[in-house]
Amino acid sequence: MITLTDTAIEKVRSIIDTQEPKPAGLRISVVGGGCSGFSYSMAFENNPGMLDKTYDFSGLRVFVDQASLLYLEGAQVDYVETMEGSGFKFENPNVKSTCGCGSSFSA
Repeated sequence: MITLTDTAIEKVRSIIDTQEPKPAGLRISVVGGGCSGFSYSMAFENNPGMLDKTYDFSGLRVFVDQASLLYLEGAQVDYVETMEGSGFKFENPNVKSTCGCGSSFSA
C-alpha cells in the first residue's frame, strides 16, 4: 500500500482546488527514465484506468496502475518545504539506489 502524509494530502487538495475542471484525483506512477532507471510521476487524472488501484485519503482519490504498484508498495509520499526549495518527497523501501540528483532510482 502507498501512503500520503497529511501535509502531502493538504498540498494536493490545494492544487486541485485551483484546477478547472476539477480532476477526479491524483495519479502516482513509476516511469522508465532518469539516470538510475526509474522516476516518479504525479499528474491529475479525470478517470481511473480499469486496472488501477484506487486509494482514498480523506476524500482525495489516488490512482496507481498495476505496474507501478510493484515499485510503490510500502512507499510514503510527503510534501516538504525547506530553504532550498519545496516539493513532494518519496520514501520508498523498494529503492536499491538513487542517482546523484535524487530524481531517479533503481529497484
